[in-house]
Amino acid sequence: MSIGHTLLGLLESGPRHGYDLKRAFDEKFGHDRPLHYGQVYATMSRLLKNGLVEVDGVETDGGPERKRYAITEAGITDVGAWLAQPEKPEPYLQSTLYTKVVLALLTGRDAADLLDAQRSEHLRLMRVLTERKRRGDLADQLICDHALFHLEADLRWLELTAARLGRLAEVVTP
Repeated sequence: MSIGHTLLGLLESGPRHGYDLKRAFDEKFGHDRPLHYGQVYATMSRLLKNGLVEVDGVETDGGPERKRYAITEAGITDVGAWLAQPEKPEPYLQSTLYTKVVLALLTGRDAADLLDAQRSEHLRLMRVLTERKRRGDLADQLICDHALFHLEADLRWLELTAARLGRLAEVVTP
């Protein structure tokens, strides 16, 4: 995820302080990985340097200075271009799991046990996500669906690989 583009998109609704941007980001996108304040301010500094935001005002209110940021026309254009660009699908052609299966075979370890343990871990996480989805709002449901669909695809791969372990062992072992 592009933190900079996400913060720019949040600024399109109006100027905000860094604290407000962090809170909005965490509320909408950061359920599992909230932003750190330092990340927000470092990103805003970079966006300011690149002319994508400007300081709309500075308030002190008896405490430290709080800058209010506003998106510039260049920032609006940049967000629009980012939103219009399709995300590159992740083909997972070199996965850690595949590497572990092959190394298990090469080292004489039981690759079927490895696949069974991985299947159990996937099923455990699927139960957690299904419960979160059941209790969550629409945003949580959509995020959980995305993760669950990926886990289901992984499970299909685990089953297929388990069925082909004998052939794979013949191909990868000397």
